Amino acid sequence: MRQWFRPWMGVLLVALVYVGLTLARHGGDPLAFALVGTRYSQDDPQGSPGYDGQFAYYIARDPTGGWRHCDVPAYRYQRILYPFLAWALALGQPEGVGWTLVALNVAALAGGTYFTEQLLAARGVSRWYALVYGLYGGLVAGLRLDLTEPLAYGLVQAGLWVWENCRLQIADCRLQIAGRHSQFAIRNSLLVAGLFALAALAKETTLIAVAGLLLYLAVEHRWREAVKLGVGVGLPFATWQCVLWIWLGSPGVGAGGAMVTPFEWLPFAGLLRAATVSRPAFWLLLAIEGPLFVLPTVWALVASARDLLHGQPHPWVTVLLAQATTLPFLPFSTWREPLAMARLAAGLVAATLLYGALRRSRRVLIFSLLWLATLALLVNESVLPV
Repeated sequence: MRQWFRPWMGVLLVALVYVGLTLARHGGDPLAFALVGTRYSQDDPQGSPGYDGQFAYYIARDPTGGWRHCDVPAYRYQRILYPFLAWALALGQPEGVGWTLVALNVAALAGGTYFTEQLLAARGVSRWYALVYGLYGGLVAGLRLDLTEPLAYGLVQAGLWVWENCRLQIADCRLQIAGRHSQFAIRNSLLVAGLFALAALAKETTLIAVAGLLLYLAVEHRWREAVKLGVGVGLPFATWQCVLWIWLGSPGVGAGGAMVTPFEWLPFAGLLRAATVSRPAFWLLLAIEGPLFVLPTVWALVASARDLLHGQPHPWVTVLLAQATTLPFLPFSTWREPLAMARLAAGLVAATLLYGALRRSRRVLIFSLLWLATLALLVNESVLPV
């Protein structure tokens, strides 16, 4: 069994069982995943708020009119890929999108795990560390709550795999025959840009990984490749933002939806701000988020910056640096909710795995197993943000 069973299969099995249990608990209703609240479904200001997945459901159910049920329409519509694919798979039938939203995330979670294990195996480390990605609570929460993260980060992992696969195959002298090197590089650069462009249209935070790759290309003075990647990813994203601005009155880029607080200027000020609201709540948040997010972020900043200063650039190093640079400045509205932090830290988790594989660091890979503890955020259904 060990010869053919792979981590992505295990993640797929866990996801299907989880979906089955959730459906059984809620009478077979797929809308239990969206956590639809009456505040937006019935336009009741005093109603239940629901959670972010409900906006993907509203958009998938009615792509042109779903904005009427969104807290911040442009912000929600900038993540158009996930609800659009659900709408397309449901053949435009509103009663089907509840099922296709769930099916897409099951496939995306397994697919992202597959590409992660391929990236790990390419560096000669155990592919089973990919379970840290596939069973990470911030991504499994995406499955449970109809969120965009599984699809968005699955596309990122696919893009990084194409990038790595291109590097490995270009190194194969057989590609030098009859100009195949140039044709292969062009084809794969277009595929990489396309995958990252789609990831950005699934969730804008995936642009952090693109920024890491652009930094690597800049350090290596590969300006032409940097321009191609930047334009290939940035142009579709910017075009969609312009469409939203014209259609809905504002671009979608921002710090979040309703009741959001702004990004911070000082590192980890968003977490520290919790102490001004409630000291006991701050210590509880620090006990949870300190080992899961704060310490890994500080380590990632030190490790990646050290490698760059020592003249050891690599895409996985700069992607790790980009991911770690972002987290300290997240707003208080994100730090005060461990589930939100787990979602935003998905890029850091994936980047840490790739860095550990790059450096063949058993210590980094073993410590990454700590992130499996984030599954505890989903154990108690009563604490879900309904």
